[in-house]
Amino acid sequence: MTKILQTLVVALVLVTMFGVGVSFAQEVSGRPNIVLIIADDMNWNDCGAYGHPSIRTPNIDSLAKDGLKFNHAYLTISSCSPSRSSIITGKYPHNTGAEQLHWPLPAGSETFAGQLKKAGYYTAAAGKWHLGDAVRDQFDKIYDVSTAGFVLPSGKDGNKPKMVAKKQPSGCEDWETAFDERPKDKPFFMWLASLDPHRAYEEGALDPPHKDSEVIVPSHLPDTPDVRKDLRMYYDEIGRLDKYVGKVLIKLQEQAIADNTIVLFISDNGRPFPRDKTTMYDGGIRTPWLIRWRAKITAGSVTDSLVSSVDIAPTFLELAGLQPTSIACEGISFAQTLTDPVKAHRQYAFAEDHWHDYEDQARAVMTQQYKLIRNDYEDLAATPSADAGRALTWQNMLRLEKENGLTASQRACLISPRPKWELFDLQRDPGETRNVAEDTAYQTVRDRMAKALEQWAEETNDYLPSRRTPDEFDRITGQPDHSVRVRPRKSKLETYGTNGKY
Repeated sequence: MTKILQTLVVALVLVTMFGVGVSFAQEVSGRPNIVLIIADDMNWNDCGAYGHPSIRTPNIDSLAKDGLKFNHAYLTISSCSPSRSSIITGKYPHNTGAEQLHWPLPAGSETFAGQLKKAGYYTAAAGKWHLGDAVRDQFDKIYDVSTAGFVLPSGKDGNKPKMVAKKQPSGCEDWETAFDERPKDKPFFMWLASLDPHRAYEEGALDPPHKDSEVIVPSHLPDTPDVRKDLRMYYDEIGRLDKYVGKVLIKLQEQAIADNTIVLFISDNGRPFPRDKTTMYDGGIRTPWLIRWRAKITAGSVTDSLVSSVDIAPTFLELAGLQPTSIACEGISFAQTLTDPVKAHRQYAFAEDHWHDYEDQARAVMTQQYKLIRNDYEDLAATPSADAGRALTWQNMLRLEKENGLTASQRACLISPRPKWELFDLQRDPGETRNVAEDTAYQTVRDRMAKALEQWAEETNDYLPSRRTPDEFDRITGQPDHSVRVRPRKSKLETYGTNGKY
């Protein structure tokens, strides 16, 4: 029996006995499977891999132990659906036509998932969708959770509006099914998007739950029993997400495809608390970024290379054997960093802020050490997202504000007007509590960062909108204004007559 015939016989036996012939076929073709796991509102350092001592995330942590951890990873925006639209198109939010919360991607949008599908990949999405209807055909199959998980119901008949998907509260319940039902003769791409740890929180997400005494309260939040409870339930949802990440890793092992499957874990934006989500601070735009690819990446690697979520699309395209420029990406492939973690990737990362429940407009530029923020609507307070506004922490902060019980950094979301410019030395001031924009010792840094931001704006055709979008919620109570709020939300084209500058 020839060697080739022997190999074919072994493959046939594997297919017959275990249904894992796909692993053999893909190893021969060399094209890796790709899995993108997206947490919903998880802070970059709220897991063991980034040093949190209390939150139980053994499976997320295993991705760092078995793969590569990025220490300086940023999102292009700190808002749910615009972040996802930016990731899948490889464009900055202001160029997607979907830069505001709940604006769907326009018809004709190119995505890396669509390119992978054209190239013979099986593409599936499971969990939170949040991208609109125009790009659904770029996936072979979509396992969509209830929209109640992220679109606030009207709260009719006196019922309090809540963001809860009752049948699939985690948003991860179909992840294993997606792997079981995929065709076994193709490489695949999986877009796995959770609802955890998005609000609203309910007891019972994790058994046993975390303890209030285990909570680490960030300095920009007051340390009160209510805040600890709020954070503890947030921890529990991260713990529940971690269990589903573990189920995915087990499934890859059971299907004998773990070695040649790329797994990237990120979050769409930061912690859903005041001064985090919807802000340009690290609690809004910095993300965990853990990638495992046993066939190529050295286990336990760490890199200080700066990356942006706009870089994911061209990277996945390159790793799949396609041209990174096969769609109109604005990112830069970081594929070389996977095997050479010391290799520098980008000098600057950029982020933007748009309407999310409330109007806002800001831009930021980051290096590993510095961040410069430009607040374009400095007359508006940096009000937290409406779901955070209805929660325990914000209500505690409003009470403490009346009692003069908040520190300067804790009052940041209440201050109006805001500074036009904020500059932070992230090495000396990781909590971003000291704005050194007017400090003469940092003048050279500020000038250099401002020039980089101006150049980026010119290269990407960034613009200041000609009109402001009305708030849909009360900035103090977080309750919806039904005179303004309509669901489903109209698209950008329907609202402003264009998918571009307005």
